[in-house]
Amino acid sequence: MASTKRRMEVDAPMEEDDAFVYVFDRRDKDAPDVKIPTGGLFSFDDFKERVREALQIKKKDFVIATTNREEIRDDETWDDIDNGDTLYVLKKINQELCAPADERVSFVPHYDTIVKGGLYEYYASEGQNPLSYAFAELIDNALSATADNVGPRNIDILLHFDDGKPSNHAIFLIDNGRGMTPRQLNNWAIYRLSKFKRKDKRGKVSFVEGEDDDELVEQKQAPLCLNSDISYFGVGGKQAVFFIGHSTRMITKPKEAQDVHELTMSKEEFKQREINKESVYSGYIRNRKVGDASHIPSENEVLRSIINEEKNKESFTVVEIGGISTSHVTYLRQRLTDWTRQLAHIYHYYIHGPEGNRDEDDEEHRSNTPFKNINIRVKLFVKGKPATDINLRDIYDDMQSQYVRNSASQFFFKATTEGSGVVEGIIRYHPFMYDSETYPSDINDPRVEPDFDEHDYAVNVKPARGRRPIFECYWNGRLIPYTSIEEFDWCSEPKKSRAIATECWNRISGVLFTNDNFQVSTNKLTFLDLEMRLREKSTIFSRIVNGQEKRTSVEKEFLNWLKDCHEQHDKQIHFTGYWGQITRADLPKQRQTPWAQYKSVVWDNKTFKVGQMVKILRTTPVLLGTIKNFYLYGEHEGDTFATGGEIEIQQEPQSLYNEVRVVPLSRLDRLCSAASVKRYLEEEESKLPANLIVAWPEGDIVKPNEKRPAGKTIGALKIEIENRKGEKIQKLPGTSAQASQKKLLVELKVIWHGPNGDQTIVSHISQHGKTWPYWFRKMENIHNLGSHTLQLQVVLNESGSTIYAGKNLPSHQIKFNVTEAEPEKFTVGMLDGVFRIGEPFSIPLVFRDAFNNITKPPASVTPTIEVRDIDISYEKTVVRGNNLILTGIVAKGIISEKGSYGATITVPGLRENAQALKLRIFPGLPKELRIEPEEELTIENGTAPVFRVEVLDMSGNITTNTNKGLVVTCKYTGLPATLVHTVDCSSTGCGNITGDPILLKKVKDHHKITAKFEIPSRKDVAAVERTVLITPSNSISHIEIKQEENKRQRLLKQGESIMGKAGEVITGLTFSLYDEAGRIVTITDKIFPKIKVNWTPKLNQEMILSGNLPSIKVPASVTDLKYCQVAIHDKSNVEFSFTVNAMPAEPNQMKCKCQGPAVVQIGEVLSSDIQITVKDKFGNEITDLPKNSAHEVQVTGDGLQEQLVKVSSNKNGFVVNNVQFERGKIGSKDLNVTWRDLRDFVRIEMIAGPPETLSLPGWDCEEAITVLNESRLPRSIVVQLCDQFGNPAKVADVRVQLTKEGKIKLYPPPTPLKSNAQGQVDFGVLTLTGPRGTYELQPKAFVSKADPILGPKIQVQLQPNLMKPTSLSVEYDKKANFVVGEKLPEFTVKVLTEDDHPMASAKVSSLSLKLWKMDANVSSGPPSRALSYSPEAVKGSPGVFLFKERKMPESAAVHQIMITYYDGQYELFSNVITVHIKPAPPMQLLPVDNPGTPTVSNTKVASSRCVVRNLRLELRDCHGNPSGTGYNGKVKVEICGPEDVTEIPCFVGGGRTLDIPLNNGACFLNNLILQENAPGQDGQEYQLRCEVQCSLVPRNKAIPPLEIPFLFYNDAKKQSQMSQLSKQRDNLQKVINTYRSLFDTTDMLTKELETSVQEAVQEENRIKEELRKLRVSLQQLNSIENVGKMIENKKTEKEKYLQMKRRSCGLSQIPGGPEVIGKIGHLAEIEDKDIARVLSWHMSSDIDCVVTSTTKMAKEVYKQTNGKQQVLPLDSIFKKSLPDWRKPLPHIRYRSGWRPPGNPAYARDFLEFPQHKEECQIVFGMLLGDTLILDNLDSANAYRQEIVKFTHCPTILTREGDRIRSNGKFGGLMNKAVPFEKLRGAVFGEPLPSQYKESETLLEILQRLKVAMQKTQKSRNELKEQSSYIELPEMKNKKKECQEAEKQLRELEQKLGVTSMPYRSRTPQVISPDVISPSKRPRTANRTPVNGTESTPTPSPSTTFTPTRQSKRLASMTPTSEDSRKKPRRT
Repeated sequence: MASTKRRMEVDAPMEEDDAFVYVFDRRDKDAPDVKIPTGGLFSFDDFKERVREALQIKKKDFVIATTNREEIRDDETWDDIDNGDTLYVLKKINQELCAPADERVSFVPHYDTIVKGGLYEYYASEGQNPLSYAFAELIDNALSATADNVGPRNIDILLHFDDGKPSNHAIFLIDNGRGMTPRQLNNWAIYRLSKFKRKDKRGKVSFVEGEDDDELVEQKQAPLCLNSDISYFGVGGKQAVFFIGHSTRMITKPKEAQDVHELTMSKEEFKQREINKESVYSGYIRNRKVGDASHIPSENEVLRSIINEEKNKESFTVVEIGGISTSHVTYLRQRLTDWTRQLAHIYHYYIHGPEGNRDEDDEEHRSNTPFKNINIRVKLFVKGKPATDINLRDIYDDMQSQYVRNSASQFFFKATTEGSGVVEGIIRYHPFMYDSETYPSDINDPRVEPDFDEHDYAVNVKPARGRRPIFECYWNGRLIPYTSIEEFDWCSEPKKSRAIATECWNRISGVLFTNDNFQVSTNKLTFLDLEMRLREKSTIFSRIVNGQEKRTSVEKEFLNWLKDCHEQHDKQIHFTGYWGQITRADLPKQRQTPWAQYKSVVWDNKTFKVGQMVKILRTTPVLLGTIKNFYLYGEHEGDTFATGGEIEIQQEPQSLYNEVRVVPLSRLDRLCSAASVKRYLEEEESKLPANLIVAWPEGDIVKPNEKRPAGKTIGALKIEIENRKGEKIQKLPGTSAQASQKKLLVELKVIWHGPNGDQTIVSHISQHGKTWPYWFRKMENIHNLGSHTLQLQVVLNESGSTIYAGKNLPSHQIKFNVTEAEPEKFTVGMLDGVFRIGEPFSIPLVFRDAFNNITKPPASVTPTIEVRDIDISYEKTVVRGNNLILTGIVAKGIISEKGSYGATITVPGLRENAQALKLRIFPGLPKELRIEPEEELTIENGTAPVFRVEVLDMSGNITTNTNKGLVVTCKYTGLPATLVHTVDCSSTGCGNITGDPILLKKVKDHHKITAKFEIPSRKDVAAVERTVLITPSNSISHIEIKQEENKRQRLLKQGESIMGKAGEVITGLTFSLYDEAGRIVTITDKIFPKIKVNWTPKLNQEMILSGNLPSIKVPASVTDLKYCQVAIHDKSNVEFSFTVNAMPAEPNQMKCKCQGPAVVQIGEVLSSDIQITVKDKFGNEITDLPKNSAHEVQVTGDGLQEQLVKVSSNKNGFVVNNVQFERGKIGSKDLNVTWRDLRDFVRIEMIAGPPETLSLPGWDCEEAITVLNESRLPRSIVVQLCDQFGNPAKVADVRVQLTKEGKIKLYPPPTPLKSNAQGQVDFGVLTLTGPRGTYELQPKAFVSKADPILGPKIQVQLQPNLMKPTSLSVEYDKKANFVVGEKLPEFTVKVLTEDDHPMASAKVSSLSLKLWKMDANVSSGPPSRALSYSPEAVKGSPGVFLFKERKMPESAAVHQIMITYYDGQYELFSNVITVHIKPAPPMQLLPVDNPGTPTVSNTKVASSRCVVRNLRLELRDCHGNPSGTGYNGKVKVEICGPEDVTEIPCFVGGGRTLDIPLNNGACFLNNLILQENAPGQDGQEYQLRCEVQCSLVPRNKAIPPLEIPFLFYNDAKKQSQMSQLSKQRDNLQKVINTYRSLFDTTDMLTKELETSVQEAVQEENRIKEELRKLRVSLQQLNSIENVGKMIENKKTEKEKYLQMKRRSCGLSQIPGGPEVIGKIGHLAEIEDKDIARVLSWHMSSDIDCVVTSTTKMAKEVYKQTNGKQQVLPLDSIFKKSLPDWRKPLPHIRYRSGWRPPGNPAYARDFLEFPQHKEECQIVFGMLLGDTLILDNLDSANAYRQEIVKFTHCPTILTREGDRIRSNGKFGGLMNKAVPFEKLRGAVFGEPLPSQYKESETLLEILQRLKVAMQKTQKSRNELKEQSSYIELPEMKNKKKECQEAEKQLRELEQKLGVTSMPYRSRTPQVISPDVISPSKRPRTANRTPVNGTESTPTPSPSTTFTPTRQSKRLASMTPTSEDSRKKPRRT
């Protein structure tokens, strides 16, 4: 026998030599098994012989077989038998068993039970019901078993439940798979024996059950890994069975087997074996024939029927589960749909194939799949009820089916990880369709968000997918439910905006398919390594198209696919007609902006525009209206698409609803037509008042447009109001609160349309009585002239408004005119114009009646007019309108200077018949001209004549009267050209007329002309003529100039040009003067001053008198033109001009210039030519140089190859080219050029050659630099291009790239840059981020296609930044209880840095604990209403903070806690901690609804005797939270009355008490009815006393009883009346309670604001006092603006001090760490320069030593630097020998009176420590000891000589650099300090100046002052606003209304006979969300939104009391989150 391994048997363990087998003789009898030893047997024949002997078999024709009917016939098959196996002895191999046989088996758990025992418990706690996942484990085994089926693969789950006998509950899972052999069944029973460790007959691992050991079957390559290889670990089946029930029976039959194998296990059996001390993990496999149910009890009919069906099956496995718990049975029956849907989700792709469960329409397009033969059915059998059969294939609402069916497009991809791991993936797109997302919603997923929030607005935080991850994960084709992957980087929503809408990323779902290359937990609920391996950088993602892998970027492919999906499949709403951005004040502040406004939308191919009538869905009653606006949230510009928005409508009909509503756009009814809406509106509006009927019962009718005399009577009026139906009405129709009980009044007005506007002169209001209509009395006081309107208007009773619901109420108007009466007096009207002599004018007379109204003049009247000293008369009278006009009035005569005269007008026949007036008369129109002189006038040619002119009227008065202006002209005839002189006499009537002089050419003799005078505007005035005589003029007429040429005089022409050499003088110019007659004019002394020339300022008088002109200097430049002029400056203005041009002079200078760039590279020829130009001394270029003179040009220079230079001539001079220098240093080269005696040079710049190397200016690349993480480099990285000689190559546009090494990141990321003109590339100062380590930065330059040029490397040591917080560590007692009103547990928070240590610099003010009520609508982070608490610092633990003694909220609910950190630069958030704050113990019994004050009577009607119809009572704690859970008992309800009342009513049945059950703190009072004819006093008030009786309520804390008052009456009619009064009283009590709450809250708010102002002012004064102590002028700090300016100034000043150049330590930084203090040179700073030098030299051996906290860290630094770095651990210093830093100087201790020279001081006193002060004092105290500092060596020696007399003298250093050692030695180079330069940077740095610290301190105080002033200003503004709010008329009206309500309440209570008591003490408090306590935060979840805003409950109006229509604003108390105090805030 081959196997000798140790086995566990039933009796005892065996040794290796105790081998045996069990043999059943089943030839023809039921014999027990025989134990046959096999030790010492080496062949099959020996074994067969021993069997024959043991069983006493005489014949040799028998067969030995295994229980699986495998015949043992030779040595090879005999070797397969293991120790303890069970065998058959049969007649033949296929013989039927004559009796069952029990095969012993052992199923000791595998050792993996210990090794992997925690996996299941660790990965199975997801908070969901795992029953479906337990069934999945059994289905996994069935799928593996049926994997090789050729036909259907049937898996049936049978649920048999018997409610009558729960012990018969059983579950069966049956499959038609390959079955199991006994050995395989035994392997199944062994726990943790996975398929990789199951051993077959030869001890080899068998990967596939049932296969031969020598074959290793590879996994089939199936699509989406659907290989059915999911029965894996040897754990799931057993766990599933014993999770569902307590026992199992495995029945199985392999293919072609004769027997059925059966194994049972149960929890009770295991327990019993343990009690009996038997082997627990052992049992028997029952081998029986097919269909044999003899061992099954007859009452187990279900199992027997299943066994009977075995005969028809080739192979199968049945799993029976019994002992099912009641909770499992309830879940499986009630949630059958849910868990079967989950199973369909898990095996979706096994059931429907790789393409999933697609629509039926796509069935024809689906490819043939082998997975259609998998049938998983669930059948539920309940005894006595019909069976339920569910095929998982028929389930269409599982999540994967919804994902497949609702998707519009798919994106296939593949992920390849390291090794052989391959993941197939599908991403599906679920488009937005018009008004909703098509992304499937999982109701079982707690992350799914509601569609609408409490305001009924669409939630738009994360639509579609919401917070759910994208990818579900499948392993070998089945779902791993507890693993999902949020997203990958390439498919995540980008941080920067793209062309694709953000919502598209929330419309994708995904599936990942893997095989067993990825590990899962043993129960297949969680992946162990999938996400980690997929997120590794080595993972490669690629897109799959048509089965082919694309090599392009998967991110790019995904974005293109997503864009196509959005454009092709999303059906969104198109918002058009953009109106702009608005702010909506009707919303909460956080939602008020930004909102875009649009005119129309296109939705589902329908257009909805502004002004269109629409219907709104989901409203009661139906909401109809006209579109006003469309709103879309967000910053939009122009037309756009969106998934939804809001619509603003004007509610219709406006006559009933004058309201504007804003609702979500999704509620718009797109199918309702405007016609149906219009019909409904017209029907409703016909009931409104439409017309007025007016009657005149007493006459005196006023007819329309009638003219009535002033004072005429208007008769009385009778009015009636009709609607459109012709019905008479007196009040508004309708049942709504807006329309009901609105009485109509009629208002009469008489409006006078006067000149100053409309004026109401009569106004009356009439109301309709019971017996009389609307009536107005007659009126007799209408006497104002003009248009009047008698207006009758219907108005509302209360407000007097003429508009109801947006429409005008009916009105009636009669227009009439009031005219004047008969005249009785007159007045003189307005006089027009000016009265003049001889001009007719008019005087109007105005007549008036008795009311002073203007009236018509009387007929046939003749007025008279008289004026003294003037002859005056009129022509006639004319009547014009109401005026009598005297026309044609004419005045004549000489007027006086004043011109004012008195006049009298008389009209006979009037009561007042005369009027006096003043008239002012002016001269009349012009009639003649008077010209002086009257004789002939003689003048000289060239002079102007002068005449005197006067204009006269008809009476001889000088006049100016004319409308067109009075201009007199004088025209001269007889001249070559017309000459006109004018004078304006419009203002004076006279003047002198003159003008331009008369100038005639060449007047040889006398000449006469005529002057004609006239007025052009007055043709009626005669013209006047005069004669003028002109004589010749003697003035100069012209000039002649001559030039001497070749001794001859040449006459120059006007404007002629003469030539001369540049710079020379032209002489020999003469001139002559001639008069008008052509005579030569002699130049005299009188004429000389008038002669002027423009080329010289002064003239020689003798030269001019002789006729010569001064010489002219020719211009120096040939381009200049000299203009010369000779002029006579007198009235003749004679002049003569000519020009002078220059020509070049002799050669005098030479200029050389490079025609192009004067730059040449080393060894190259200059590309540009050098132009040589010859000029004269004035710089004029000489072009006519001698020919063939180019050879005279010589070119020389340093390094110039002169033999190569070429010189040639051109039109501008000479050209030099082919210039080349020898190689040498770059720089400027002078090229010297010589021609004849002229010299010049050209400077050529020789530049470097092409770039071949790179350099980094300013960087020492041999030494590494230290940089903190996320910090900047010390300087900018500038790369310089250089040639091969190292010269800087100034080559532009060369691409340079900066490469990095390792995992560091550079910010900003250095992109390849091109060099500038200087050949440099500046990458700027970069910021480094990454893990700690040493990295290299190297520049590369790409000049051509050749290899790049590599530059030097910069060594960077990156160290963690200990000043940057990275995370928050929160610790608290997780077992603590949270109860409202109590203290929160202590929260310990650590602010951790990059090295996971607390950050010592963290401040208390940066931390805050946020506490808020959990809300599903809050996506992430604390909301604005969250409470905030401040921490306390833990002493001795920097960076650790404590939150303690913080009070919990008063609301019992699930709350969330988050710790936030923000220091102005970094912001951190802790994980959200969810806690459940439990309510306090119950303290009160409260009704849910307000019962009011019921009114009952003892009549026969039961409804009249009902005290309480339906009322719910609840137990609440002291804060109003429901707290009755678990409180059961009863509520005793008793009818009570006053003590002096003996008649008490009783309930039906005669009892006064009732016991109501109390369940979970709630009870229901239903139909509490009094007994018929019950006793009781009429009108008496009784109480229902409700008392809680519960054993959990302590006796000393009993809950006070609840009393509900009710009124009792004996009369039903009186009861009805009192019931109405009682309701009125309840309404008034509610109104009063609301007002009192408002007033109390307002007063409390005012007091809090006053306190806030006082505290703010105190804080501001305290800060100002600090500034005053710092000598800061407070006058400059009188405003926030001034403080801000001073802050900016101080910031500038602080920055200036910070940037000041100061000494710094040049030692390299050491890598930081929590235990590394730093180098000694960096730890201290010294201000004094001399002391810094001497101390740096003195400590030069220690200054670069690294100080650490521990020796361990010192060793690490030592190892890192290979022992080159000095280290000093602090824990190795003997601290007792350290000096006392407060110790006095030696001379003070020993010679207190001595004052030594040299200013002695300890050296340590000059040190300043920026940080680590305590550690630095230890280090420097040890190194320096008591070292002293003095001024010089002499004073130091003197000091030492004195000190050594008393004690030891320490080392002395001097400011001059000397040192006296402690032993007294001094002098020599060893004791003399070296200069700073020789210290090479190893010096102590210089601290910041004291001004910097002062500026920093002052800046901090100023910033606090600014905050305090802003807080004061804000507090005062709030107080002012609150005070103004209290003084508003509406608040005063509210107080008045409250007083009126209290008065009415007292009157009602008197009528009711009830004693007035405070409302809150009489009526039980109601649990209502609308009543807001002032001490609590108002809740918005249960509030009713009105127009999108939150409203406060308003008082309910009653029939006798109506509050005014004022603002409904109320004040509420809201706790702020600053310091956890409750602070009032007005909303």
